[in-house]
Amino acid sequence: MMSKTEPHKEIIIDCQNGNRSAQRKLYQHYYAYGMNICLHYSKNREEAQEILNDGFLKVFKKISSYKFKGSFRAWLRRILIHSAIDYFRKHHKEEATLEIIHLREPSVNNSGAGKLELDDVMKLVQQLPPAYRIVFNLHVVEGYTHWEIAQQLGITTGTSKSNLSKARAKLQKAVIALYPEQYKDLEI
Repeated sequence: MMSKTEPHKEIIIDCQNGNRSAQRKLYQHYYAYGMNICLHYSKNREEAQEILNDGFLKVFKKISSYKFKGSFRAWLRRILIHSAIDYFRKHHKEEATLEIIHLREPSVNNSGAGKLELDDVMKLVQQLPPAYRIVFNLHVVEGYTHWEIAQQLGITTGTSKSNLSKARAKLQKAVIALYPEQYKDLEI
C-alpha cells in the first residue's frame, strides 16, 4: 500500500516498465491531488479533468526520467502545471495577447480578507477569464515571476502584469458583490 504522500518506489519502477496496473494505482493515488491543481487553472471540472488526463499522459511518457531525486509529488505538480499552460496555449492564448500600456495596481485594504473560505476563492478564480486565471495562479499560487510567466505563455511581461492586475481587480469586485457588508470598505 502506498503512503499518503509518496508512492512506494516499486510502483514508480513498475510504471517506468510500462505496467498498466501500476499506472492505474499511481493515477488513483494522485487523482485528488492532481485534480486540485488542475482546478486552479480551469474554469470548470470538465476542463480540469482534461488537463489532468493530459498531464498524466505526459507523466507516463516521461516517468523514466524521474530518478528518485526529490519528491515525486513535486515532479508531478510541475508536469500538471505545464499541462495547464499547454492547455491554455492551445485553447485561450489569443485572449492573453492584449497589451496594456498604462498599468495601475489596484490598492487593497485587506482588513477582512482572511474571512473568505478557500472554496469561495477558488470559485471566484475559476470565473476569471482564462488569460487572467492562468497568470493569477502562476504568479500568486506558484510564485512565478512576470518574466517567467511571459516566457511560458509567449506574452510580454507587461501583458502578464496587466492580466494579474485585472484579475485582482475582478476578484475584488466579485468579493464586494458577494459580501457587500463585510467588504464595503475594500478599495479597488
